[in-house]
Amino acid sequence: MIFPDEMRERATALLDAYATAGLTIVTAESCTGGLIAGLLTDIPGSSRAVERGFVTYSNEAKIECLGVPAATIEAHGAVSEETARAMAEGALAASRADVAVSVTGIAGPGGGSAEKPVGLVHFGCARRGGAVRHLERRYGDLGRSMVRLRTVADALELLEEALREG
Repeated sequence: MIFPDEMRERATALLDAYATAGLTIVTAESCTGGLIAGLLTDIPGSSRAVERGFVTYSNEAKIECLGVPAATIEAHGAVSEETARAMAEGALAASRADVAVSVTGIAGPGGGSAEKPVGLVHFGCARRGGAVRHLERRYGDLGRSMVRLRTVADALELLEEALREG
């Protein structure tokens, strides 16, 4: 996927701000399949602020790589606030980064239900030593690529807010 110029410019500014603050980022991605880390690492010099990324598409990967409790997934599902929060916490625990962003959702075209429709995405954002923030978006059935692209944009916003909130 080629990212729009505006998104690349925003990512560049974000990375510069993180590097200036001496902070690093870890991503934990499901429905985006690594697109957040892909955008960030597409920017020259990104290694100053990107520590690592996890693509945990399967439930097993969420459990094994990020330490998401199996009971959380069983009780709430992979696409849930609880899982997104646990993914962000697990990404921090499994890395040396200062800030984690996580995403889990249903990009479509299938896989949705009345309760969890296509276009539903849960985000987690955690700063080491701080609370985990949650964001829920219901983009609607915009098509797989558009749901994923909007998810990347909202993940950037969460990372920007985490930096401002210090």
